Amino acid sequence: MRITVDSDRCVGAGQCVLNAPAIFDQDDDGLVTLIAEPGADQEAAAKLAGALCPSGAITVHEG
Repeated sequence: MRITVDSDRCVGAGQCVLNAPAIFDQDDDGLVTLIAEPGADQEAAAKLAGALCPSGAITVHEG
């Protein structure tokens, strides 16, 4: 699994950080940053964060 983030699309809702704080953070402007690729035990949280992102700034790439 690989994650990409588009901070230009991010609206700062913070759903990613709430659901996967080991993977995502927010910068000083509240925009998403990727802090780590998910381990096998974090894949479900990463997928949920991507699905809940209201702006579609997070893309989860399978495989």
